[in-house]
Amino acid sequence: MSTPTSIWSPPLPDAAGFDHLVVETPGLRTHIATIGEGDPVVLLHGFPEHWWQWRAIAPIIAARGYRVICPDLRGAGWTEADNPQIDRESRLRDLLALLDILGIERADVVSHDMGVITAMQLCYDHPERVRTAVQLAVPPAFFAFSPKIVPGFRHLPRFIWHRPDASLRGIFSEAYVARPLSEATVDANLAPLRRPDIDQAVRPLTRGMILPEAVRMMVGVYRRRRLTVPTLIVYGRRDHPWTEPVLERICRNPERYADHVEFAYVEGAAHFITDDAPAEVADLALGWFDRAA
Repeated sequence: MSTPTSIWSPPLPDAAGFDHLVVETPGLRTHIATIGEGDPVVLLHGFPEHWWQWRAIAPIIAARGYRVICPDLRGAGWTEADNPQIDRESRLRDLLALLDILGIERADVVSHDMGVITAMQLCYDHPERVRTAVQLAVPPAFFAFSPKIVPGFRHLPRFIWHRPDASLRGIFSEAYVARPLSEATVDANLAPLRRPDIDQAVRPLTRGMILPEAVRMMVGVYRRRRLTVPTLIVYGRRDHPWTEPVLERICRNPERYADHVEFAYVEGAAHFITDDAPAEVADLALGWFDRAA
């Protein structure tokens, strides 16, 4: 059942055409924004963003005849959890429960940044639930470590040691965006962090989910598994150090680890590619849905 945007605290940022509702699963009340009708597409936001990250992308996908579902994942947005603890697969369990209660057997999944971790886990552990995957600004899980990618993790210490009420505005600096974001846009992204439960989730998300999964990637766990879901990896050309030569180096011979993986690069975009180039992201995703499944 859709609920008016005025009842949410803090108020939801504006985005035309979306319906908002809360879906209850054990221990969790998940806020989701939906738009459109048709086959399901699930969009999993990055950090420190939430459903609103997809405000310009979801309507384009919906206009092509899809039902687009944008959940606020545990520890983000307007979703509320009974237990503040987060482990490596908390969000995966949440997503599976959400898909079940919404009656979604299989969906196309688009993810960015921290949301890629959950999408990746879904693709490897429950490939029957994913028709195709589009992965933004994160390398495939089977990548091989190289010292050249170390600068790509320079943001993690501030999350690992995040103090309540410490500002995260710096994550939207010119190091991560190709086009400066307005103060209003940054404020809308960070608004849920005014809630203590969301602010206090930054450390658990980083320590309980990101670091353990990063270690598994670094030691080659996913190089011993096979990715069967058709997956498109998308990066902005200005997302350093994740340049095309570096990604070619750390992702050599992808056919050894995956049935169908391709790479795409967007000009004039950096890490926050959904803000820098939303139309290009939507077009790439729709093209992948059409030809990869």
